[in-house]
Amino acid sequence: MKRFERYGDLRDQLVVLAFSGGLDTSFCVTYLQEEYGARVLTVTVDTGGFSQEELAQIAARSKELGAAEGHRTVDAQDTFYREFLVPLIQANVLRGSVYPLSVAAERVSQAQEIARLAVREGAAAAVHGSTGAGNDQVRFDVAFAVTAPNMKSLSPIRDLEIGREDETAYLKEHGFDVPEKTTTYSVNEGLWGTTIGGKETKGSWDSVPEELYPGADPATAPEAGLEMILKFHKGEPVGLDDRDLRGVDLVVELNRIGLEHGIGRGVHMGDTILGIKGRVAFSAPAPLILLKAHRELEKLVLSGWQSFWKDQIGNFYGQLLHGAQYFDPVMRDIEAMLASSQERVTGDVRVRLRRGVVEIPGARSPYSMMDPRVAVYGEDMKLWSGDEARGFSRIYGLPSLLWARAGEERE
Repeated sequence: MKRFERYGDLRDQLVVLAFSGGLDTSFCVTYLQEEYGARVLTVTVDTGGFSQEELAQIAARSKELGAAEGHRTVDAQDTFYREFLVPLIQANVLRGSVYPLSVAAERVSQAQEIARLAVREGAAAAVHGSTGAGNDQVRFDVAFAVTAPNMKSLSPIRDLEIGREDETAYLKEHGFDVPEKTTTYSVNEGLWGTTIGGKETKGSWDSVPEELYPGADPATAPEAGLEMILKFHKGEPVGLDDRDLRGVDLVVELNRIGLEHGIGRGVHMGDTILGIKGRVAFSAPAPLILLKAHRELEKLVLSGWQSFWKDQIGNFYGQLLHGAQYFDPVMRDIEAMLASSQERVTGDVRVRLRRGVVEIPGARSPYSMMDPRVAVYGEDMKLWSGDEARGFSRIYGLPSLLWARAGEERE
């Protein structure tokens, strides 16, 4: 098997591998230990979406492969929520107006945690198993470079440019079984949503089979639906109905409820970091519920210009996060602006779920700008007189009037 000079001498050196237990990362364990004599420590970063059974299976796979330094699971769910999901909620980020960045935020968080652990352990290298085709390779590379700048960053699958058949053959040659792939689809389940890729998503027309989506089919979900109240404090969700519930626990509960009612399904078409078009199917109940509720509460309490600039800056924030630019200092500046804008985003939002649809019947806040004691749209106003309104209208339309007259005089 090919070796790379830039990998240097890794014999008896510790390398930390981002490990999922799949074919690519399984290959990396064997390749680095057999070809370079490295001591591999496999690490799984749990940002949500893993069951305890799945985590145990991943650890068992690492042991089966003979990872010299064993395996670790890093529980980063709370950090992921605080550092990534809160800003995404406050920014109302939906890429292409539909997709809640289910994978981008998760991968950057995981890559950062891998690099942090590698630094603490004094590792010679941090390793990921990404191919050269997708977005994740860039997210890992950038996170490794920023978080562990003096450490080697290795990506054997991309460097070797090998396919699944070659990886499988190599593992079998070294005595390791490779479970037959039981599906042609790739399903990634995370706290902020489940993504689905397969033959249909390689084109722009076909839909993935309905049975691949988790939860109830919207057509057969409970007809009566469900109404609940989400509570927000300074732009962060903090309660559900009469329960104080926040952070990871709230997202998990909303995912559970949403799946029962067929909420959160969609397909996103967009631009990849490498400049080509990409398409993914997804199921993200909690994000779509939270973002719609949060946006409606903002409409009630923010000024028009606050809302306008939040839309621009939130969209930009989402673009940078998707594009592996999370570590650019402008992201901290945007987060500061977002936090400032959320000072009055406190209140309750009525949410109605019914057969795949999220509706917002109402919202209330102690900071509501819709105050019937002062002014009611379409009825008598208490802040100005009719003459004052007439004068305002004339001055307000003056630029358009002058433009029209200037044109008439030249014709």
